[in-house]
Amino acid sequence: MKSMYDVIIRPIITEQSMEHTDIKKYVFEVAPDATKAEIRDAVEGIFNVKVDKVNTLNVLGKKKRNGQYPAGYRKNWKKAVVKLTEDSKTIEFFEGMV
Repeated sequence: MKSMYDVIIRPIITEQSMEHTDIKKYVFEVAPDATKAEIRDAVEGIFNVKVDKVNTLNVLGKKKRNGQYPAGYRKNWKKAVVKLTEDSKTIEFFEGMV
């Protein structure tokens, strides 16, 4: 059994993800083997909010080079976009970021 803190790795703080905080959509990097149900339970448990919908996508690592040879890749990771219910409170962690 994974802990809630093993499922949610870190929040994604970018300009594009911060535009959606007014409609209660938040973006997180999650564990690659995490399911939507585990992500929902983790966000509800950590931030004490109600989750309406969870969308996930796998992000492929970019190709990178150090010098001429050898070419390598950044790691692949999983992103989750979490939409809260209308009557739910906002996540305070993102309040000062907007």
